[in-house]
Formats: sequence, structure tokens, C-alpha cells
Amino acid sequence: MDTVTRPRILVVGAGFAGVECVRRLERKLAPDEADVTLVTPFSYQLYLPLLPQVASGVLTPQSVAVSLRRSKRYRTRIIPGGAIGVDLKSKVCVIRTITDQIVNERYDYIVLAPGSITRTFDIPGLTEHAYGMKTLAEAAYIRDHVISQLDLADASDDPAERASRLQFVVVGAGYAGTETAACLQRLTYGAVKRYPRIDPGLIKWHLIDIAPKLMPELGDKLGRSAQEILRRRGIEVSLGVSIAKAGPEEVTFTDGRVVPTRTLIWTAGVVASPLIATLGAETVRGRLAVNAEMTLPGHDGVFALGDAAAVPDEAKDVEGAICPPTAQHAMRQGTHVADNVVATLRNKPLTPYEHQDLGLVVDLGGTDAVSKPLGIELHGLPAQFAARGYHWWALRTNVAKVRVATNWTLNAIAGDDFVRTGFQARKPARLKDFEFTDAYMTPEQVRAHVEGADGKDA
Repeated sequence: MDTVTRPRILVVGAGFAGVECVRRLERKLAPDEADVTLVTPFSYQLYLPLLPQVASGVLTPQSVAVSLRRSKRYRTRIIPGGAIGVDLKSKVCVIRTITDQIVNERYDYIVLAPGSITRTFDIPGLTEHAYGMKTLAEAAYIRDHVISQLDLADASDDPAERASRLQFVVVGAGYAGTETAACLQRLTYGAVKRYPRIDPGLIKWHLIDIAPKLMPELGDKLGRSAQEILRRRGIEVSLGVSIAKAGPEEVTFTDGRVVPTRTLIWTAGVVASPLIATLGAETVRGRLAVNAEMTLPGHDGVFALGDAAAVPDEAKDVEGAICPPTAQHAMRQGTHVADNVVATLRNKPLTPYEHQDLGLVVDLGGTDAVSKPLGIELHGLPAQFAARGYHWWALRTNVAKVRVATNWTLNAIAGDDFVRTGFQARKPARLKDFEFTDAYMTPEQVRAHVEGADGKDA
């Protein structure tokens, strides 16, 4: 008797792109039409744009971690781990589980949405002394760290130690860096009132970027408005400047300044997941080169999207334009890729991805914000309403929406208690401890591993 096997669809990554793809596949595919498997270390989708509000205590970590298992339709198998290599020829994905077991997962169709990692440079001391801002653990750790600097400065009688603990440096004046600096500055501004031994004037925040403009995508007018808001709140913005070297108690800027600090937060952009390099396929600035249908040319059944793929931006009349690595594009690409996977299964034509950007929103904490929805420039409360309204609408479940709305309301009414949880209090939590970039295989290692496993099976 013949055994009938269903097509195997493997989705790598549970970010905006991967989760939207899985949700769409579950809605469009009959249970007996295909088997869907998702590879992710965590069984939740992280709403990344709200991480600065987690770090500043406006939102609780649970409110931005949306469970993947709440969906009534959820029948996808989850492998708790991360993909560390893909053999396109053998159609095998090599996975390292959360218990460090290496497993091979075979597929008929693969959707690559592994996202991105923090972009770093060969700056002395950077990965050893800087904190990142891409994971829930990092956001929770940074909050603990910032409050602990206030605690330690309050307890110290050494002026030099106080100076270094009360200065904070954020590198990267894009959305993540600007919102991180703005939200954490509000945290320290509110907290210092509870520390009578600390002079509020000693607390200094620095936001630096090698670029000549703050958030250039906002345009000159809104960019200047955001910079003025930060300056008014005491945040020193330095453009055309980066880090020359970093140490445990000071940071040297490229303009020669030496800033005593125990807090260096690095948000200077992202690069595609190292998983992409294991494929041995063509890339564009590190992102997998795909066509407008988000398939990999020359390889049947391979789709890629989100931060890890160079998806042509059909909405722009510019040759070679690719979609920026934003949550907005990732969500819509996830839905579109799912439709194209289903079309492939049903022998129907694929359609190209095209989406006009809906605009940008930047929440600077409190009533401060600048936004540009549908090209309309907004400041202050209207901008704050647009920013939070968009984020609230984009949350995937009603439970998450209630949690976030409740957190916003409580924080506005009651403020913060500035409590440290003691998260990883005795363990390092720098960039090098969260990125795991040394965990990936080379294309040659992937091939040798798969061939070795096939030989054992034989």
C-alpha cells in the first residue's frame, strides 16, 4: 500500500514576516493539504517597535510578546530552536534546538524569514562593552542596568564613579536609537526624583550617529522637530560622529571626546541573519537576492522575505530599489509569500509583491512624538495618537491590545516604581552574549553535515 505524504512547508523565523506567513497558510490551506512547521527559539512574536517602551518601563515584557499558540486555528508544528544552515540541493534545514541538539529538517517548500542581527563594526571594545536592543531579554536587562546605575551612583561618594554611572551613550539615530534614547531619558528623569543624593544635572544622555541627519526618512522638517524635542529634554545629539573605541568605564568618540560612562547602547542598524550566507546564493548587501514574487531564482520551492531578503520595491520607480527592513513591509510580505506558496501548491501563477509605504511614526515618550502617516506631518499629541494608534492596531491579538492599552493608561496615571528585577544580575549581557553569530555553519559545513547524516540513514 502506498503511503501518501503531504507537502512539507518549513517557515524559518517568527518575526513579523514569518508569523504573518504562518497565519495566512493556516487560513488558506486545508488541514490535509500540507504540513506546516515553524522554526523559532521562542513560541511568541516580538513586537519589536515597542521594545524601547519595555526598556523604559512603560510596557511590561509580556505585553509585547504575542503568543503563537493563542490562535484557534493554530496547528503548526513548532521546533524550538534556530536554523544554522540550509542545503538547497538536498532540501534540508539544519537546526540547533534550544538544548543544543542538531537536527535535520527536510522540506518541500521553505520560507526564509530569519530576520536580522545588529550591525557591528570592527571597533575596539564594542561587542565586549555595548548593549544591544533587538531582543526582549536585552530590553529587560537594559532597564535593570540603567536603574542599577542610579542606585550605585546614589550610594557612591566618588565623584568620578558618579560621573561615569550617570552618563549614557546611545549610538544610532534611526528609529530604534532615537526612541531608545528618548524613552530611557524619561525613565532617568522620572527616577532621579527618588534619589535625593543625586544632582539631576549630572545625568547626561548622548545620542550619536555617523549620518548627517536624524532619522532622514522623516524629512528635514520633522527630523529637525524631533532633534529639537530631544535637545529641549537635555539629550545631546551629535551627528557625523561615531565610536572610536569602547571600554568598561569610558567611550571615545571619533571627534576625540572621551565620555565617562558605564552604559553604551548600540542601535546602529541591522544586517541580514548569518543564515543567509550558509545558502551560497547571490546576495544584495548581505540580503538574499530574490525576485518580485519573493522566490529564489534557480531553486524551486525557496521563498525569502523580510529583513533577510532583498525584495524589489515595485512601488518605487527606481531601478534596483529594494524594500527597506521595516515591520510594515515584513507583515505584508508574509501574507503575500503565503499566497504565493499556496499558488505554487495549486499550480497557479504567482504574483509580485508591491506595497506603498503608509508612513512613519516615532514615539518619543510622554506627549512627545513626530509622525508622517500617509505623508501628513504631525507633531505633539496628534503625532502621539497616530504613533500609538498604529502600534496598537498592528498588535496581532486582542489580549495583547488590552495589555498594551492598560499599561499605557497605568503608566500615564501612576507613573513608574523603578523596580529592578535582578535579571541576569551577575551575568554579562553585552552584544556578544545575545547575537550568537558564531553558531552558524558555512555552506561547506552544511553540505558535509547533510551528506554525513544521509550516509548514516543509508
